[in-house]
Amino acid sequence: MFKRVKIWSRGILLLSLLFFNNTIVVLAVPDLAQDASTNRQLLTRGSVVSINGRKLTAAWSQWQNGPDIGIGISDTGARKIFGLDLLNTEQPTIQPIAWYENQSLNTRFISPYRYLDVTRLLQGMGATFSVSNNVLNINYPPAGVQSITTENYGIVGRIIVNLDRPVFWQTVQNRGAGTIILDAITDKALLNKFQSGKPGGNSTGDEDDPGNSQNNAGFSLSLDGNDKTTTLKINLPTGYGGAISSVSNPPRLVIDVRPDPLLDRRIVWQDGVIWQQKYIKLQKDWFPVTWLEIDPRKANLILKPIVPSGTAPLIKTATVNGAIAAINGGYFNRNNQLPLGAIRVDGRWLSGAILGRGAIGWDNKNNWQIGRLMSSETLITSSGERININNLNSAYVGAGLSRYTGDWGKTYTPLSDGEIVVTVDNNRPRSQSRNKQPVIIPDRGYLLVIRNNSNLSQKLAPGSTVRLESSLQPSDFERLPNIIGGGPLLIQGGRIVLDAEREKFSKAFGQQTASRSAIAITPQGKILLVAVHNRVGGKGATLLEWAQILQGMGVKDALNLDGGSSTGIVLGGEMIDRSAVTAANVHNGIGIFLMSSP
Repeated sequence: MFKRVKIWSRGILLLSLLFFNNTIVVLAVPDLAQDASTNRQLLTRGSVVSINGRKLTAAWSQWQNGPDIGIGISDTGARKIFGLDLLNTEQPTIQPIAWYENQSLNTRFISPYRYLDVTRLLQGMGATFSVSNNVLNINYPPAGVQSITTENYGIVGRIIVNLDRPVFWQTVQNRGAGTIILDAITDKALLNKFQSGKPGGNSTGDEDDPGNSQNNAGFSLSLDGNDKTTTLKINLPTGYGGAISSVSNPPRLVIDVRPDPLLDRRIVWQDGVIWQQKYIKLQKDWFPVTWLEIDPRKANLILKPIVPSGTAPLIKTATVNGAIAAINGGYFNRNNQLPLGAIRVDGRWLSGAILGRGAIGWDNKNNWQIGRLMSSETLITSSGERININNLNSAYVGAGLSRYTGDWGKTYTPLSDGEIVVTVDNNRPRSQSRNKQPVIIPDRGYLLVIRNNSNLSQKLAPGSTVRLESSLQPSDFERLPNIIGGGPLLIQGGRIVLDAEREKFSKAFGQQTASRSAIAITPQGKILLVAVHNRVGGKGATLLEWAQILQGMGVKDALNLDGGSSTGIVLGGEMIDRSAVTAANVHNGIGIFLMSSP
């Protein structure tokens, strides 16, 4: 029986402190130097694992239980560097795995990682392990590749790699191709049969097979090797992915090249955090959907916006901040790396709401609100004239008046030509600047930026006085200290309310297909962090299809987040919906934190 282990696909390729423009937001993270649930003492931990001299990135820990030394690898990290896969479980402390033969491993949670105890697995391979300079060194005799064959089953292609002993493997992915690296040695004769660029690049490995450049499933295979490793390079047809299975007796890897490689998954990762994935049918299409189900009613689980300085990989932002999980957040300008939508952290507006677009707000008492958010600010001059302020702390550039406070940063640098920057200190305009140099934001005031309306500068002359009136609509957002903007709003009260043009998105944006991400609320009060990528045999979802998929999942309210290459879900330090190498840097996200009990 085949046991699928690793998933990768064309188009679905398989970070405490928060910094924003020199602003620091501190989050409490528990001291977890010792596992309170056991007497095991944590000796050390790190993030680099060396396998037979090859350095790979994965969180690891070493602990002592009496006279015994144990080794743990983060569960999502073990998927990446060992090739094992995680099977369904309702018990977060025991994780069944598929790796040649199914077995179950004990887990140990040290935030933000859930470690698999791989001590017995390594010993069973005859491996030795040691720690030096914060690197976990694992060494074991490399296997030998005995033969490689390919088979066809209609639209599904299969590659079988026969081995003389079990090995670890890693997948590296780029668009349209998958690379599998084995700690195994292949003789030159076999390498030559599958050498890149030769006519036999897709040979079955049989002596009487003439070799073809492609098979019926449309993939091609080439092989490279050295005295330690063998590398399989597979070019994938459009819409196809790969599912790797490991089989024992005799040991071998089975690689299925198919249009539907995703496996159903339900893993209770921690109490209140469930990792799920499956294909969801919509009309005639099947979409691969990955999501985390979060129960915010658990006393030690909280959600927070996470914001790096500029942009960064979501994995890095989540890890640096100590988040056990995260999803990408709202929109931003990739050129200047500044946000384009609402970001409120603990009541501070790092970036204001724009264009009445959809947003989600929450506190740590399980109060949530999803809706189209309008921010209204009015500047009232000493003469009583009321001037509308279009945006607060925003990189969105439009004609009129915008305001920037210390939550934006220590300084403001003009974003467009011809701006007039008015410094307001203690409710009095003090000076005006008309160059493109950075302007200091006063501690007891703010900056007013005039764009394409020079007449406003006469009404804000130095020495006059001004005051502000501010409000949010819907007003329920006023009491919520954390807000992330996105859009469009997809679902309210179980009904699809998608209206991209109302939220000032272009018509093309509303109709295009793409990878999508969303945050949703169920009728039971669970929070879902959801991502979808290319449908089976085709492209990603339109916004309407995305809304329909989420509606079919039974959500009550749903907000679309930034999509495309920004789409990503992180759990335990690794991406679970796509390969990290295919995900772009993002400006902000929503992190899930497991806090220590008081």
